[in-house]
Amino acid sequence: MEQLVILGISFVIILLGAELFTNGIEWFGRKLELAEGAVGSVLAAVGTALPETMIPIIAIGFGTGAASHAVGVGAILGAPFMLSTLAMFVTGLAVIFAARHRASGDTMPVDPKVLWTDMRTFAIAYAIAIGAALLPAEPGWTKLVAAAVLLGIYAWYVKSHFEADPTVDAEDLAPLRFRHLDPVHRREPAGPPRLRVVNVQVLAALGLIIIGAYAFVGAVEQVAHAIGVDEVLLALVIAPIATELPEKFNSIIWVRQGKDTLAMGNITGAMVFQASIPTVVALVLAPGAWVAGPGTYTAFASAGIAFISSAAIFVPMARSGRLRGRGLLIGGLFYVVYLGLVIGVIVSGSGSSAS
Repeated sequence: MEQLVILGISFVIILLGAELFTNGIEWFGRKLELAEGAVGSVLAAVGTALPETMIPIIAIGFGTGAASHAVGVGAILGAPFMLSTLAMFVTGLAVIFAARHRASGDTMPVDPKVLWTDMRTFAIAYAIAIGAALLPAEPGWTKLVAAAVLLGIYAWYVKSHFEADPTVDAEDLAPLRFRHLDPVHRREPAGPPRLRVVNVQVLAALGLIIIGAYAFVGAVEQVAHAIGVDEVLLALVIAPIATELPEKFNSIIWVRQGKDTLAMGNITGAMVFQASIPTVVALVLAPGAWVAGPGTYTAFASAGIAFISSAAIFVPMARSGRLRGRGLLIGGLFYVVYLGLVIGVIVSGSGSSAS
């Protein structure tokens, strides 16, 4: 019971930190006059993906033993799976519920070329990441090469966004959460926040996320041992639900505001990030844990679901040039299919092997 309480508290801390970070990093981009794509698909996506990323960093970089590494691997695999299935489903529901108040109905006024570029980059990066899990443990340099390639892909992706889009307007951003802490704001409430206050909020948010992630890793290990479930599966199913909630919430808000490109770019940008950076952490710090084989087949099956769900949603968009809210709902079906597989493994008594 104590560990469940800690798990719940860590969820709240992670979510609070992620909300503060997303809000702060968007204002950071505005203060530095960065491009809209850099703020939305890169900075906002990284902000909402950060909690999920911190879990494998804490688990693999600072944890000890196979259990910690298993939590890290589960969190890495869980993020693309959750984003390509449940996040799409929730966003699709938001579009359908808001359709009566939208001139376009459930058709989303997005730039298909931009989203297709995101998804193509995701497919390439994640294919390399999963391919690296199939490489033999020796020679070890092969996984380091894969990590370098993934870093290069993400660097190219960020560069393209920083160069391609116009500047974001301040009216597109929610007010800075820490603005009331600035004495200047009390004298000039209508003015923009100062960069130093933005920086304080970003750093405070990072601190909350790190604390929450550290507590989460320990609680997951303890709960997994208590109920006899493999840490990989528990982290893969539980971690993304908690840590990706801010991303889905932001996308719902943007859909209600008619900012569908931001709503979808926030998700697809996070998918590119999650397919690249967290995997690099595993390949560099724990290459022996990033292995698809006996004992991890169920966990790595989530990658197959992520590929299939993404293709089912975005290939029709690429062909027709349109993305509709109802088309996103198929992600929910794939989520249920994989969740059923995980439950079946646990009930059958093979959860301890995650085979």
